[in-house]
Amino acid sequence: MVREFKLPDVGEGVSEGEIVQWLVEEGDTVEEDQPVAEVETDKAVVEVPAPVDGTVRQIRADEGEMVPVGNVIITFNVEGEPVEETTEREAADAAEADGADAEPAGDEGTETAGESAETPEGRVFAAPSARRLARELGVDIAEVDGSGPSGRISEHDVRAAADSGGSEPETATAEASESASAAEASAESAGATSSGSTAGGAPQQVESADREKTLAAPATRRLADEEGVDLNAVPATEKRDGEPFVTPEAVREYAQAQQEAQKADTEALGLREEPAEREERTPYRGIRKSIGDQMERSKYSAPHITHHDSVEVTNLVEIRERLKGRAEERGIQLTYMPLIMKAVTAALKDFPMVNSSLDEENEEIVEKNYYNIGVAAATDAGLMVPVVDDVDHKGLLQIASEMNELVQKARDRSIAREEMQGGTFTVTNVGGIGGEYATPIINYPEAGILALGAIEERPVVEDGEVVARHTLPLSLSVDHRLVDGADAARFTNRVKEYLKDPELLLLE
Repeated sequence: MVREFKLPDVGEGVSEGEIVQWLVEEGDTVEEDQPVAEVETDKAVVEVPAPVDGTVRQIRADEGEMVPVGNVIITFNVEGEPVEETTEREAADAAEADGADAEPAGDEGTETAGESAETPEGRVFAAPSARRLARELGVDIAEVDGSGPSGRISEHDVRAAADSGGSEPETATAEASESASAAEASAESAGATSSGSTAGGAPQQVESADREKTLAAPATRRLADEEGVDLNAVPATEKRDGEPFVTPEAVREYAQAQQEAQKADTEALGLREEPAEREERTPYRGIRKSIGDQMERSKYSAPHITHHDSVEVTNLVEIRERLKGRAEERGIQLTYMPLIMKAVTAALKDFPMVNSSLDEENEEIVEKNYYNIGVAAATDAGLMVPVVDDVDHKGLLQIASEMNELVQKARDRSIAREEMQGGTFTVTNVGGIGGEYATPIINYPEAGILALGAIEERPVVEDGEVVARHTLPLSLSVDHRLVDGADAARFTNRVKEYLKDPELLLLE
């Protein structure tokens, strides 16, 4: 039987998710709880597991597509059960009736194990990701031997072909330099002649282009619009109900051939290729939008003030240098951050208002007697803040180990939502890329955030003489509803005391 799998509720309050990457391909055998896809929500990127043991029948959502929770994203043939046969026409009708973006089952759903790596229409049977990889590696997809069911070509097959010296893909560049008409002919025959012949070597039968009517699934029509392709100009290699039918792959191949032909014409005329568009637009959603919403809420809810200062940290540099080797022996990388987190925690105990928050709904100030320090980490998705709990109860190496692990998970986008919650104060390091001072935005509803500049040797006056000393710039932003400017300065001074003389932390 066929088992449909709907996008689950991957987090509290999440209504939709973006398919970041499929971890399986159609025809793959999977086990229950095996990850099949990576899905990005406004909180994090999570792996979606298979609900059953079986074989991937059909992938119904493209990478990059936003899918509402509850929509079917993949179907499985359940092991040990008969497969329900569905005709191509029924699948297409069902997709159009439901308004779904899924492609009809087509040839892939009805192929038998004895068929070759090409479909009966002569097109290579390969996943879109494998085709994309083939183009990147310079491999002719038509000459790759598929190892999947019915000879389906996987990314592994493409890489193996590249390692064994697979041939370069055909391009229209050389032909176009001889004749512009040859480049145009390449575009017109795209989708039907990219592999040259069918599996049996016979020439393909291609429906002529420039038709008045063309059948295609809704997702195929959308793809044609995105690629700027006239659907009636795409060669059709099959018919449905007596009418020409165009597949997504035919659209992609036609669009690629057009691009190659245009590039060849440009090179033949010695012209400089201009960017296709002056602007590029990316959807504002997922983690990036979540970060933006949080920053906006913080900036417009909490009146910020920022106090700037600097501290001479020669002793801190020396202590870290002495301890670094010991930490490495235990497999732990020791940076300055754990030492600074300990200093900040000690100062928070003396200034509890900086470790508080405002419960606006109940109009109460909440002073916290626990110290969960967030560490802002730059990731490809934006700034994320993993939280190390109970810093005051942990040793330096334990803090370093937990912090390193959480930051890496944030950068891998595998961090759990709860690992970024419950913070009472945040530290961010702008000096990692060479900055000194900043105006950090509070991680609402916390009351403060400390930005660290780069630790560098700078001129310092000692006993009337200018000498070079390691100094650390500090920028403290606080919620002015809870923390007065004078208290912000006093808190910073206390942090400076601990950083200038780290041995004082032994008394805490």
